[in-house]
Amino acid sequence: MSKVVIDVREPIEFASGHAEGAINIPVGSIEDGVSALTNIDRDAEVIVYCRSGGRAENAKAQLESLGYENVTNGINQPSLEANE
Repeated sequence: MSKVVIDVREPIEFASGHAEGAINIPVGSIEDGVSALTNIDRDAEVIVYCRSGGRAENAKAQLESLGYENVTNGINQPSLEANE
């Protein structure tokens, strides 16, 4: 099973630094059905993170409502990297 790490912060925040290999899909774009989601299998392990975990929790709920079954809130970059 593939693993996808999504940084749900805004592009300017993503540009200031992000987890290695993460893709940037701002939480608002998930609501809008961003096309980047079409490249992510619904059965993939998906880890979402932001600055404090709040936006990531919102993104997790949205992804689950879209049929993604294995979504984890990684909270933030330091927490994510500590668990790898």
